[in-house]
Amino acid sequence: MEYTTGAVGKCICIRLHDGDPVYGSIQDVAAKEGVDAGVVIVVGGVQNGAVVTGPVDQNERPLRTTVEKFADAREIAGIGTLFKNESGELKLHMHASIGKGTDPIVGCPRLGLDSWLVTEVIILELTGINAIRAKEASGLELLKIL
Repeated sequence: MEYTTGAVGKCICIRLHDGDPVYGSIQDVAAKEGVDAGVVIVVGGVQNGAVVTGPVDQNERPLRTTVEKFADAREIAGIGTLFKNESGELKLHMHASIGKGTDPIVGCPRLGLDSWLVTEVIILELTGINAIRAKEASGLELLKIL
């Protein structure tokens, strides 16, 4: 285990409109506001998603992932973290429960996700955190405490 400590800075509230890209919008606003690290909470409606739902083989490197796709409108409740990668780009890592009726998907919607009707986002800035996302043997950019 590794850890670092910091504090909570500013809070950013975002309303995404129908069709707005969820990941791109969150990363753009956070970068514009000078956020280097943060916690993200997402609730509302989404559409046009591609959700990574786990590895094909958990022991294989780099990982190959299973993906669930959907085009229709669904509900989302998600939480994630924002950190810069080794190139200095701010990257969102979010996991979410996304569903409609009795058709739930749980996983990481990093392959694409658009707002449907309205998606609400809260970003809590983290200050003083000494960490980045670094490429690892898994093929993923994972959190690295510096």
